[in-house]
Amino acid sequence: MTPRSRPDHEVRRTVLVLGAAGLTAIATGAVLDALWLLGIGVWSVIAAMVIELVYQP
Repeated sequence: MTPRSRPDHEVRRTVLVLGAAGLTAIATGAVLDALWLLGIGVWSVIAAMVIELVYQP
């Protein structure tokens, strides 16, 4: 088993940060009933999923 390289860790961290920020924005938007905040959260989660699917180490 080979250790992961530095770019792999950076991409993984980016995906986790985007996903966490998106889920936080979705939860906050649902509580505050703010549709624009829900939209930002959904697009952040979509971006995280696309990066995860496209990036192949």
